[in-house]
Amino acid sequence: QVQLAESGGGLAQAGGSLRLSCVVSGRTSSSYAMGWFRQAPGKEREFVAVTNWSGRSTYYADSAKGRFTISRDNVQNTVDLQMNTLKPEDTAVYYCAVGDTSRNNWRYYWSQVYDYWGQGTQVTVSS
Repeated sequence: QVQLAESGGGLAQAGGSLRLSCVVSGRTSSSYAMGWFRQAPGKEREFVAVTNWSGRSTYYADSAKGRFTISRDNVQNTVDLQMNTLKPEDTAVYYCAVGDTSRNNWRYYWSQVYDYWGQGTQVTVSS
């Protein structure tokens, strides 16, 4: 089992920044990837960013490219999401997730292939 705990959400003004952090604990594997998803009210959960276990490979949703940065701290066993130039449309509950890239149907942008999820942290961006 893997446990995830997010922190760092809150309120920001448009153009501002927030940093989310997710602590990963439990039985982990080097085949795992760690991603961030978000879900706004009335909308489906959507992919934001993902990194592999080493942190050397990263992918971003188009909405996050150039503004968000995902990073991995192998010592602290955390995965962070630095969010800059925030927009009101970034308002959502943000979830940290872990999935096994060795599964046959692995698609990093599919929430269905992630096995472990954090409780979520609210991000609200005011205009």
